[in-house]
Amino acid sequence: MEYPFLIQTAGTACHVPDIKQEPTANMSSKRAKTKTTKKRPQRATSNVFAMFDQSQIQEFKEAFNMIDQNRDGFIDKEDLHDMLASLGKNPTDEYLDAMMNEAPGPINFTMFLTMFGEKLNGTDPEDVIRNAFACFDEEATGFIQEDYLRELLTTMGDRFTDEEVDELYREAPIDKKGNFNYIEFTRILKHGAKDKDD
Repeated sequence: MEYPFLIQTAGTACHVPDIKQEPTANMSSKRAKTKTTKKRPQRATSNVFAMFDQSQIQEFKEAFNMIDQNRDGFIDKEDLHDMLASLGKNPTDEYLDAMMNEAPGPINFTMFLTMFGEKLNGTDPEDVIRNAFACFDEEATGFIQEDYLRELLTTMGDRFTDEEVDELYREAPIDKKGNFNYIEFTRILKHGAKDKDD
């Protein structure tokens, strides 16, 4: 299942050059020597790349490159417009501005990855999602019959359309008997699909 794209930031800590200070007349030479060798503290940054495995980062990079239509290394308003237009959408300026304003600064790959990480980490915990499905699994098998789940999704709460359920089922772990494996589906939502080689 595709997730909405997010914005990246440069993934490394910023380098703060050492500033050497010449001794002044009223500084002792010992104090001046201390000043010249003292390093300025560097800001600690979280390493967003540690949040994802290499294959996920590669997928995000491919998504970023698809959005970065002008190939300048940044996603800007025009890139978003062109990408959405290629999908048959006609976004308004207000919509595009709102999307761009979600980023705290220019959207490079690191910012893109950071925003994706924040969105993915902002979802409900795995056990909360799994327990929501378990409410409809009276025998606690880890499965829900796909026809029953379709009925629930199209008639209760924020109702899905049949097309939305079809899209969900294209990516969902459903066995040959029509059983939806919600435990595996929850794992996919939180951690991504396993490689076919696994």
